[in-house]
Amino acid sequence: MRHTNRETSTQTLTRLIKALDAKQPVTITYLKEEKDQAGRKTGQLVETVRTIEVYDVVVSAAGDILLKAMDRETGESRTFRLDRLVAYTVHRSAYTVARPATDEPRARPARGLATVTVLYPVDLPITGRIQLLADALAA
Repeated sequence: MRHTNRETSTQTLTRLIKALDAKQPVTITYLKEEKDQAGRKTGQLVETVRTIEVYDVVVSAAGDILLKAMDRETGESRTFRLDRLVAYTVHRSAYTVARPATDEPRARPARGLATVTVLYPVDLPITGRIQLLADALAA
């Protein structure tokens, strides 16, 4: 298990992108924002453990790096902020959960998110991909 406080976010992101490329699931310890009974956010963070299958990495309008992933327990798509990851383990098994179709129209437009699509050749090494993502974040 790797603890994110012992490595840079670039190292964490590099390992998660490698897991995405290799289609390997990741078990994460994540700080989830707690909600009250009415569904309003309370501002308190609770630790949760999930096994996910990452299918995309995007940057929000606020500059947060977001992991879009399928939750293995529920089979639903979830979004996780990279800065809220506490620890993670990359598994050597394969993906098992079906991904959402990429060409499906959205039911409603997303608000407050800016999606950065980074196109790169398949044979570009992971360090080159990370540099492209870093350049996109700086822009």
